[in-house]
Amino acid sequence: MRRTWRVRWELGRVPQLDVSEAAGPSPAILLSAEITIDASTLDVVLIVFVATLIRSAFGFGEALVAVPLLAFYIPLNLAAPLAVLVSITIASIVVVQDWKKIHLRSTAWLVLSTLAGIPLGLRLLTSSHQNAVKAALGVIIIVFSVYSLLGTTLGRTPLELRHDSRGWLLACGFCAGVLGGAYGMNGPPLVIYGTMRRWSAQHFRATLQGYFLPASLIGMGGYWLAGLWVPAVTHYYLVSLPVTLVAVVVGRMINHRMHGETFLKYIYVGLAGIGVVLLVQAITGRL
Repeated sequence: MRRTWRVRWELGRVPQLDVSEAAGPSPAILLSAEITIDASTLDVVLIVFVATLIRSAFGFGEALVAVPLLAFYIPLNLAAPLAVLVSITIASIVVVQDWKKIHLRSTAWLVLSTLAGIPLGLRLLTSSHQNAVKAALGVIIIVFSVYSLLGTTLGRTPLELRHDSRGWLLACGFCAGVLGGAYGMNGPPLVIYGTMRRWSAQHFRATLQGYFLPASLIGMGGYWLAGLWVPAVTHYYLVSLPVTLVAVVVGRMINHRMHGETFLKYIYVGLAGIGVVLLVQAITGRL
C-alpha cells in the first residue's frame, strides 16, 4: 500500500491536507502543481538542507555531507554539479548580506593561487598515487587540527599570523586548488589560513564565501562545458532551493552567536573530521 499526500492551497486560507491510500511500491508526495517528490528526492532535499546549514553556520564543511551522501541516492555525475549549484547559491547570498566583512585582499590572492593549483589536482585524478596523496593530506589536516585544539584547551597559543602573509596565502590557495581539482574539497587549506589569522566567526564565514563564489562559478562552467549540467541537476536544485534558502538564514543566525575561542574549537573539530574522511577514503579507495 502507498500513502499519498495532496496539498490544496487556497488564497488566504491554511493549506488543507488530504490523505489517501493507494497501491504502489514507495511513498510519494504529489503537489497540486503536478510535481512528484519521491522518497529518494526527499533524501536529497534533507541532505542539501543539512549541508547548507553547516556551510552557512561555519563557512565550510558541507563537503563532509553533500557529495558523499548524495551519491547514495543519485548518480555521482548529478551529485557533484548539484553540490556546486547549491554552493553558488549559498555564497551569493552571504556575499550580498555580509560583503563588508570580506577580507578582499586575502580572497583575491587565495583565488589566484587556487587557479595555479587546479591543474595539478586534475592530474592527480588519473595518478596511481592519488590515494597516497589523499592519505598524506588527511594526516596533515588531522595533526594541525589536534595540535590547535589541544593548544586552545591547554592554554597554549596555536600558530598565529598577526598580519596577512603573502607566502601563506599563496601556499594555502595553491593547496586549495589541488584539493579542489582532485577531490572537490577546496576548504581545508583556506580554513587553516583563516584560523591562523584569527578571523572572527562573521569575517571567517563571509571571506570564505567570497572565495567560494568565483571558484564555484568556474567549477560549474567546467561541468557545463563537459555536458554534466543536465535537466536532472536543475530539477534537484529547484526542488531543494526552498530548504537551501531557509538553511542559509538559520545558519547565519547560528554564526552570529559564535565568538572567539569557542568558534575556533568548532572549526578545529570540523577540520579534523575532514581529515578523517580523507584518510578513510584513501584507505578504502572509495569516494
